[in-house]
Formats: sequence, structure tokens, C-alpha cells
Amino acid sequence: MIDQAHVEALYDCDVIDNRGEKIGSVKQVWLEDGTGAPMWAEVHTGLFGMKESFVPIQQGQVAGGAITVPVSKEQVKDAPSVRPSDDHMSDEEQQALYRHYGMIPQAKTGEHDRLSGSRDGRRGKNDSAEVTLSEEKLDVGTRNVEAGRVRLVKHTVTEQRNITVPVTHEEVRVVREPAQGKPGRAFADEQAEVTLHREEPVVQKRTEAVERVRLEKDAVTEQREVKGEVRKERAEVKRDDEPRGRR
Repeated sequence: MIDQAHVEALYDCDVIDNRGEKIGSVKQVWLEDGTGAPMWAEVHTGLFGMKESFVPIQQGQVAGGAITVPVSKEQVKDAPSVRPSDDHMSDEEQQALYRHYGMIPQAKTGEHDRLSGSRDGRRGKNDSAEVTLSEEKLDVGTRNVEAGRVRLVKHTVTEQRNITVPVTHEEVRVVREPAQGKPGRAFADEQAEVTLHREEPVVQKRTEAVERVRLEKDAVTEQREVKGEVRKERAEVKRDDEPRGRR
């Protein structure tokens, strides 16, 4: 338990939650009206200690220059914002803090006096209790990954082509017609000849560009279903005054 003897030692000490995580550092201590017992620590939290949160310290334990409180860092982070005026909390502000931390306040004892180096708070009557329920949500997005590679490769193949080419050749024919004039060498062996010609196919090859081939990418959008398990908290009411076997 924290009492007035611990007040001075609490300033600037670290506040540790019920899981051993540091919440922040104490900047002000708020006291219970009438008894002067330490009730709340105003703790600087957040990035660069720019946020002020109120943490219950009645059940805290002081050791090694730090105070360990029975609440979690998440509870402190989500605590209601309190802006006291004239060094006093309003009843509504205290009730909001009690509800948030699931605490049951004692009867209100009156106005608070500000002690040296400390701030006081007020206690308000609170007839309600509550718990905070949490649940997980799925945040679905996309990321770009490599799905494969496509290469455009050029290679040479050989194929057989059959082409019909018209060719011309010369043939001989015998033409007979009556002779005129004087005969030549009569009864002597004699021969005459002509030269015949023909065309033959000649194959030559030339290289020419016939086609350009390239690869292009198109973005195609499709619908994908993703699944994931999420946890959620539920609340149920249990009564201790009912007969056994009933709930």
C-alpha cells in the first residue's frame, strides 16, 4: 500500500504496469480528500512524454526507484482525459477514471486540500462497474511479389521448302523441204550439228527481316479470398447469490 510517506519518493520515478512494462514517469501525485492518502499519479506517457495520464496507485508497490501498479499499459493508454481546474478533479472526472480502471470508490469525504508538492483529487460515488472488451480486426492489403519470369529467346531452325520453277530446254526437230540449186557433194558422207541448251534451277539465299517480336506486360485484376482467425472478448454476467447449478 502507498501512504503519505511514499509521496516525495514517487516524483519522477518510473511507473511499471502489471506485466513489467514501463508506462512513464510520475510528475504529480493526487491525494484522497480528508485522509491525504495518495490516490492517483499523473504520469507523462507517449512519445517524448507529451501525454498526461492518470494511474491509480493505491495498491501500488514501491521498490528500486519505481512503482508497480496493478493495471496494464494499454489501460493507461486508453484512460479518459482529465483536465483538472484549480488543482481539483471534478466528480465526473473521478467517476470516469474509476469506471475505466474497474475500481469501486469509497464515500466522498468533501473537498481536497492541495499538499506541498502534490495535487489532490476528489472521490465520487460510483454505483456501476464495467469492463473493456477488445477484439482483433483483419487488415488486408497487397504486396508485390515475383510470380515468374518470361524470356523471349531467338533460335534458328531449318525447314524444307519445295518451290516449282519453270525451266526451258531446247529440242531438235527435223525439217524436210525441197532442195533448190545445185547439189553439194553428192554421195559423200557429211554431217551437221546444232547445239542444244536448257535452263537449270539455281538456288540462292538472301536474308531479310520479316517480323519484330516483343514482350509486353498487362496488369490483370482478380478477386482473391483471404482467411484469418481473429479473437474477440465477450462479457457475461455471473451472480454469486444464485443457487449452485444456476448461472
